[in-house]
Amino acid sequence: MLMTLMKAESSHYSYSVRNSKLILGKNSEFLVLQCFSNFLMKPCLCGIKMVEEGCTLLRRMEICVAEAEKRSGKNAVNMQETFTVYLIETRPMDALNEGRNPAPDSLWRRYSEFELLRNYLIVTYPYIVVPPLPEKRAEFVWHKLSADNMDPDFVERRRVGLENFLLRVASHPVLSNDKILYHFLTEVLAIIFPCFCLFSIRRFMEMKHYSDELQSHTSQLLRARARVADRLYGVYKVHGNYGRVFSEWSAIEKEMGDGLQSAGHHMDAYAASIDDILEEEEHYADQLKEYLFYAEALRAVCRKHELTQFELEMASQDLISKKQQREELATGIVRTFSFKGMTNKLFGQEAPEQREARLKLLEELIAEGEDTVKEKTVECEEHVERAWVDMQRFKEQKDKDLREALINYAVMQISMCKKGIQVWGNAKECFLKM
Repeated sequence: MLMTLMKAESSHYSYSVRNSKLILGKNSEFLVLQCFSNFLMKPCLCGIKMVEEGCTLLRRMEICVAEAEKRSGKNAVNMQETFTVYLIETRPMDALNEGRNPAPDSLWRRYSEFELLRNYLIVTYPYIVVPPLPEKRAEFVWHKLSADNMDPDFVERRRVGLENFLLRVASHPVLSNDKILYHFLTEVLAIIFPCFCLFSIRRFMEMKHYSDELQSHTSQLLRARARVADRLYGVYKVHGNYGRVFSEWSAIEKEMGDGLQSAGHHMDAYAASIDDILEEEEHYADQLKEYLFYAEALRAVCRKHELTQFELEMASQDLISKKQQREELATGIVRTFSFKGMTNKLFGQEAPEQREARLKLLEELIAEGEDTVKEKTVECEEHVERAWVDMQRFKEQKDKDLREALINYAVMQISMCKKGIQVWGNAKECFLKM
């Protein structure tokens, strides 16, 4: 199973996004993220002086995704395409605190560039629950709303989601101090970064189970919300039918005409308000979708753990095999069937000089293997602890955000119901005046 996971994960790290590629380096020692081949590595990349640990980027820089713009151009295969770019604006907090209001630094980014940044953060910080991006294509959309990726409402919701992604990353105690994140907000670069791994059993099984439950419960909640929105839409449109009936009825009534027409106007206004209500509900649905995508970020951390556990097991098995070979060579007793053992029985034992040379080589390989196992074990234990700390931080953040979102959603529903009661109260007054 671990071999399958390793192959799956290896294939996961080889992909291309337009003119940008994520390439698995030789011996899995480095991953190279080449962003926009028409730009070169700038020498200032390694010369940046970052602030002390614990000071997040959001405390030093104001960040916002100000607007979205539709553009056309040719892609990698020289075909015309239409895409959306987003304007990132940044300003130093020092100037704002001093009362100055400098012009913001700005640059345009495509959604695929945000994907590259997030993939870099996932590989570089495998022990961290990296915030998710908003959906690339509309999912769990109430069917009366457009699912077109170029729809202005969808683009606006994605702009808000991208800004929220940058704010979450910039406020993270570890991710916010990454040099590549800083350059992502200011200029385009090509970057090189190391690949790490994780190791744990019990804790990561809990994390994987937690991510599955988070995705399952959030998906069920979003599906239930879509069904409720569909039924609510029908109820409001029934009020629209009432309004039309009252208006037509008022035309043939003399004494009750004014009251029926006023009641019809109240019903029409109530029916028309459903579009604004469902649009506001989409805002809360987007907040739930963010944590639906967080579940995949949690699973990415778990996959890292499984891959590293596999590597550690392979290194341990190789070390055991080398020690067994040393024992067999030293004692001359072959405990397992091998071609070398058969040749020794047929043609006799090796010369003492050859045996000493082989023993010396095995001792060197065993020493290297022991160092490798120790190094991987220590590294993995450190990653486990750091991942667990970030997991606790994520849970606290999730509880706070979802509690706030659900409370606001309940308040909105209460306000909507009060408005419905008021409409029927006004209609009742119209009927009583007849």
